[in-house]
Amino acid sequence: MNRLKAKAERIILNGHGSYLGMERGCFVVKDREGNVKRYPMFENEVGEIVLTSGNFISTSVLASCGFWNIPVVVVTRNGNPVAVLRSLDDDSYVRTRIAQYEALNNGKGVTIAKTIVLSKIESQNMVLEKYSLKQLDIMALKSKIERIDSKNLKEVRKRLLPIEGKASEHYFHEIFKLFPKSIRTEQRKGWKA
Repeated sequence: MNRLKAKAERIILNGHGSYLGMERGCFVVKDREGNVKRYPMFENEVGEIVLTSGNFISTSVLASCGFWNIPVVVVTRNGNPVAVLRSLDDDSYVRTRIAQYEALNNGKGVTIAKTIVLSKIESQNMVLEKYSLKQLDIMALKSKIERIDSKNLKEVRKRLLPIEGKASEHYFHEIFKLFPKSIRTEQRKGWKA
């Protein structure tokens, strides 16, 4: 019996000035130094293509990806995904979207949001405990989170963010104590600090 290989390979164009095209049944990546790498399409090896800003892709590749159900993920230079191109026949995310919309109305979204915040705080406390630093009062925070009594996810988010923010502020204040004084900072400097 002839078995198909699982789609496992990812084609990642994360340099600058690379080109992804097609030649004789293969995806072909050419970088700006002239290096070429081939990915046979019919061996069913390519499971995803990641395209960073500053690179190029042919419409033939996009059409083939649509036909063979290979998602193309477009990311910024910082690695943040901004788009996913999928086949018109790919409806695998429809069920997920329906469940997400239902969670907005049936209370599961609120439960998930509370659980995420509490789990993050508990994880941070475990790190603080490991290094014998001052921990947060988990029971008090858990009680405060559980007392948020709203079915409106936006309202819950508005009330959870300050709790999570204060906990993170405490966490980093304590963690920074582990650094030598010569390089110690008193606060985080911003996003991706």
